[in-house]
Formats: sequence, structure tokens, C-alpha cells
Amino acid sequence: MKIIWLGHAGFRIEIGDQILLVDPWLAGNPMFPEERRAEAIAGATAILVSHGHGDHSADALTISKELSIPVAGIYDLMSWWQGKHGTGVIGFNKGGTIALGDVSVTMVNAAHSSSVAGDDGPVYAGHESGFMIAGEGRTIYFSGDTDVMADMAVFQDLHTPDIGILSAGGHFTMDMKRAAYAAHKFFDFKTLIPCHYRTFPLLEQSAEALVAALPEVEVIEPEVLEAISL
Repeated sequence: MKIIWLGHAGFRIEIGDQILLVDPWLAGNPMFPEERRAEAIAGATAILVSHGHGDHSADALTISKELSIPVAGIYDLMSWWQGKHGTGVIGFNKGGTIALGDVSVTMVNAAHSSSVAGDDGPVYAGHESGFMIAGEGRTIYFSGDTDVMADMAVFQDLHTPDIGILSAGGHFTMDMKRAAYAAHKFFDFKTLIPCHYRTFPLLEQSAEALVAALPEVEVIEPEVLEAISL
């Protein structure tokens, strides 16, 4: 398995027979080197979108059409995209599980908001979500944009994820302290990767607080386009 950060909250996850792009925001992402776009999306088999905000969904339609691969996410947004753009989609909802080859993806709750830009302001885009991605005998919890939730105890009981990818930049999501609390209180991660940080000055710039709070967990600060092999 390889987990490759695309900057901000975007990831390329090579797992089982799948190459998943999760919340890929490439064009205009200050952390992503656009000259390496082809490398980042090469061979992708599906796209997962956690919610409608542009820093998570802006490139999904373009990549989907370019590679002829489906976008999977909350039913409301997927149905709208399919009707408006003719995009190949897989719409599902919280608690639902889809099979992508030999990888299963379960949509789980998140605590955030979700909209896309409209001519007269934000347009409702279905609920925000996270994902449990299971393959190769491992389970990744991709939190999406969220705060700490008591729901996380249920996630642990049902899915027992050993790898966590948690939003941890603060202001719009959990900060490092709250992400550390969530990991310690609710999960038994072996590996934890923070995201949604360092992109802009108002977000946290370091995961030192997360590392210090979780000495029993391998906390990996990702670098853009550098593979983490697990």
C-alpha cells in the first residue's frame, strides 16, 4: 500500500487493485506542483469526494472525464453532477459501502459543512462525510473535514482502522490538539497522517503537538508526492 499526499487534504492511495484519488485539489493548490499533475493522477481508477467545498472537489469532474473514471461521494452531489455534467458517478450515503475492485469504501459521518460555489453564493451540496477504505487486510480512516465526534467510537468498534488520515489544521477543522484527542480517545491507530494543514498561514504549520501527544502512534508528517509505504 502507498499513501501519497497531494497537498492540503488530497491523497493518492494505491491499495489492492485500486488507485484512488481522494479529495484531489490540484489546480490552484499552493502546495501542489502543477507540472507534476500527470504523475499524480496516472492510472487512477476512481475518485472519492468527501464534500463539496472547492479545496476538495474542484478537480474531481475534470479528472473523471479525462481518465474516464467514476467519482464516488454523497448521493445528492453525485446526482447533481451527473445531471449537470454527465459525469460517471457512484452516489451513496452514510453507512453505505461500495466495492471498488477488491477494495471496499464505507461512507461515515463528519461534522463540517458542504457547498459548491454558485452565481448567487454557496449552493447546498449534500452532507459532509469521511471514508473507511479497506483493502490488503488494512483499514484507513479518512476523516474528511471534521471536528471531534462521539461517532468516532462507533467507527472504531465497527471498522477498527489501523491507519488514520485526520484533518488537523484548525480554523475550519480539528486542530492538532483536538485531532490528538480524537486519536487517543476513540481509535487504536498504528499510523496517523495529518492533513488540511500548512496550506495557508491561518492553518497550523507543524504536527509537533500531534506527535508529542501520541507517543504510542507512528505519526508521519507527509511531504507532497512522496510515497508513504505501509
